[in-house]
Amino acid sequence: MTTPLARLKDWARRIRRDVLALWIAARDPRTPLTAKILCGAIAAYALSPIDLIPDVIPVLGLLDEAILLPLLILLAARLIPAPLMSEFRAEAARRDERPASRAGAAVIVAIWLLALALIAWWAIPAF
Repeated sequence: MTTPLARLKDWARRIRRDVLALWIAARDPRTPLTAKILCGAIAAYALSPIDLIPDVIPVLGLLDEAILLPLLILLAARLIPAPLMSEFRAEAARRDERPASRAGAAVIVAIWLLALALIAWWAIPAF
C-alpha cells in the first residue's frame, strides 16, 4: 500500500514527464497542428518561471499549477493520437533519466553571480 505522499510524488513525476512529452510533441511533424500549438503553449508556460497567477496570492496562487496545468496537459494529450503520445512519453522518460550536469549548474550560478556583481558595481557609486 502506498502512502499519500508517495502517490503525490508519483503524480508530480508524471506531470513533469508529460510536460516534456508535450514539448517533444510540439516539435514533431507528425503531431496535428491544433495539438502542436496547444502543446507548445502549455510546455512553454509550464517551463516558464513566470506564472499566470503569482504564487504569493493565497490559494489562487497555486491554482494554475495544481488544477489548470494538469487539466490542460490532459486536454493536449487527448488531441495527440495514443501511439504517438506513448512514443513521446517514452522519449520524455528517457531524456529525464539522463544525469543532471553539476558543472552546467555551476556555470549558470557563476553567470548570475557575475551579473549581480556587475549590477552592484554599476548601481553603487564609488565612495
